[in-house]
Amino acid sequence: MDAETESALREIYANTKTIAAVGASADPDKAGHYIPEYLQSQGYRIIPVSPRGGELFGEPVRATLSDIDEPVDVVDVFRPPREGVAIVQEAAAIGAKVVWFQPGTSSEEATEAADEAGLTVIVEGCMGVLHGALGLGPGPD
Repeated sequence: MDAETESALREIYANTKTIAAVGASADPDKAGHYIPEYLQSQGYRIIPVSPRGGELFGEPVRATLSDIDEPVDVVDVFRPPREGVAIVQEAAAIGAKVVWFQPGTSSEEATEAADEAGLTVIVEGCMGVLHGALGLGPGPD
C-alpha cells in the first residue's frame, strides 16, 4: 500500500465513530459478525443492519439504513454486489461519508454510484483486517 492510501485510510479510521454494518449476522463464523464485533472491540459504535431484526452487538438491528436516525460515518457492506447500488443510495440519503465494500461485495455500478454521490469508496480490503494491518489494533481473530 502506498503512503497516500495508508494516510487516507488512517484518516478514515481516526474520523470514524459510528459504523453501520449492512448484512450484519448473528452467525459468529460469518464476516458480517466477527468483523463488526472486532471493530466494536476497538471503540467504534456498530449499528447492525439486517431485515432479520433482533439485537446484535448490544444494539437493536435496523431493517434498512433509512431506519437509522443518527449520524453514520461509515457504511460497511457485507451483502452481495447486486445490492450495492441500493445500499449506496441509502448511505448517501442518511449522510454517511464512506462506503466500505468488504471483499467480494462491490460492483462497478455501485462504486460509480458512490463516486457520483460524493461518498468515499473503499473496495480494497476488509475494514477489520486493514485496521490491524495498519497497527491500529490486533486485527480480527
